[in-house]
Amino acid sequence: MSTSVSLEKDERFMRLAIQEAWDGNRTPGAGEVGCVIVMDGEVVASGHNEAEMRHDPTAHAEIVTLRKLGQTWKKTDFRGCTLYCTLQPCSMCAVACVWAKITRVVFGATRDDVHSMYFDTKHINASDIIRDAFRDDMEIVGGVLARECSELYYRPQDQPPPEEQVNI
Repeated sequence: MSTSVSLEKDERFMRLAIQEAWDGNRTPGAGEVGCVIVMDGEVVASGHNEAEMRHDPTAHAEIVTLRKLGQTWKKTDFRGCTLYCTLQPCSMCAVACVWAKITRVVFGATRDDVHSMYFDTKHINASDIIRDAFRDDMEIVGGVLARECSELYYRPQDQPPPEEQVNI
């Protein structure tokens, strides 16, 4: 497959993740991170952050979407799937993708595109986690539609209200 075809496909599915993020942003108690999981060119699951809504700190968009797929497929092995997320996965979500045997992770906004409140303070990188888990069969691609994705979040130079800075 040519690079331009891959990028075109990645952008198409990232736009669906962006739509999911906007849905989450409009849902009381939900959040502005969107995720879709794709297999053979079809969306098989989608979700957004639900941590505040569910009172569950693990209910990040990726985890919510992986859980939906597990319930649908009645299994935990998602080989052949690509997970698209509007924000670089945190360490918890990166490890969940490793355990789920996701084949590709594609994300939009990177740690450098958004305020630090969205990430842990140790600057753990999803790519490092995947590499350190010895998953050389797992691909990670960052920065797909990063500008559009970063519009969902506070910028690095912004001063978000302290009550919204849950990771600091």
